[in-house]
Amino acid sequence: MKKFPRTEKVKTNSKISNRRLDAFLATSLPDLSRNKIKKLIMKGNVSYNKGKITDPNHNIIDNETYEIIIPEPETSVLKPQTKNLDIFHEDEDLIVINKPAGLVVHPAPGNYENTLVNALLAHCGDSLSGIGGVIRPGIVHRLDKDTSGLLVIAKNDFTHTELSKQFKEKKIERIYFGISWGLLSNQSGEIKSFIGRNPYNRKKMAIVNSSKGKLAITEYSVSKNYGLLATEIYFKLLTGRTHQIRVHFSANKNPLIGDKIYTNSQNLHKTINQEIIDKKIINRQALHAIKLGFEHPRSKEKLVFESNLPIDINRLRDFLSIK
Repeated sequence: MKKFPRTEKVKTNSKISNRRLDAFLATSLPDLSRNKIKKLIMKGNVSYNKGKITDPNHNIIDNETYEIIIPEPETSVLKPQTKNLDIFHEDEDLIVINKPAGLVVHPAPGNYENTLVNALLAHCGDSLSGIGGVIRPGIVHRLDKDTSGLLVIAKNDFTHTELSKQFKEKKIERIYFGISWGLLSNQSGEIKSFIGRNPYNRKKMAIVNSSKGKLAITEYSVSKNYGLLATEIYFKLLTGRTHQIRVHFSANKNPLIGDKIYTNSQNLHKTINQEIIDKKIINRQALHAIKLGFEHPRSKEKLVFESNLPIDINRLRDFLSIK
């Protein structure tokens, strides 16, 4: 366990290609993210023989020693809460869990309890990456509250930074299974659009023009049709926008069964939908993150995890098969 505050000293040489101070320190101190180092520089926590440096763009000098003071991590306002976690893999750098539907990933202002992060704090203690801040320790990516499935959590800043790079470079394999209303016009394809906040409802996302949203790309492949009633689909995310799959298929007139946000305005199979509600077949969107693959940041081993479909989605499949 490293003690805080602590001081690290790093010496430069003429072979260093990137001459920016923040880049040099990030390479030399892999347990600290470049963003964290940038903030420490701007706060005056980095110095050399001429005094303190507050400019991350500072051009480093050959054969010079730079000293960085790393303060104690910010104290979390969150309360650890013991909860049974479905752990698929855990080592000193990361943990892969199978999140149940109904569990919020991280707290938000005014709601600091009963989230996955609270459970992770109880399980991991202070062994979580601090890059996400005190509200989102270890969180590299997220799933909606009512989406179940696989998540990877970072236990340190090095792992967080490396996994974030893999997400940015589209090297993470993320496969989802879902069941939508209706029949798709194609058995497979790619949906590409820009997604941004819905201007009329801040809780929803929507397809918008490029100036108001971020590019979202979803590949899909149909695995089974229930006549004209519903379709089982595998989705591959090439980007990770909020509600991406839900928005894409709602706009395509094939919203996910059980989606309370993106099906309210669409009159799809009202009678059967009501039966699903009355019989308590499923009480959330039929969407599950079924497969997750990535390169382990430290060992460089390719890790692939797959989870079984949860009970409620299998119950929905049984229900649809007799309609």
